[in-house]
Amino acid sequence: MKTLTKIFLFYYLGFKNMKLGRSLWLVIIVKLFIIFGILKVFIYDNSLHKLYSTQEEKIQFITNNFKSY
Repeated sequence: MKTLTKIFLFYYLGFKNMKLGRSLWLVIIVKLFIIFGILKVFIYDNSLHKLYSTQEEKIQFITNNFKSY
């Protein structure tokens, strides 16, 4: 338990004294939110779950579409 406390304090005190690092971490968090939050809604398609109920049907659909490219 002491080890976990030491690790936590190491990072906590390190980030507490940062000036530039805080803004960089904010940029990283915003970018991750955009990638995983917003883009998932608009780019990633869930229509396979609605159209096909079994895994085999999904695989067949995807392989047929890859052959056309």
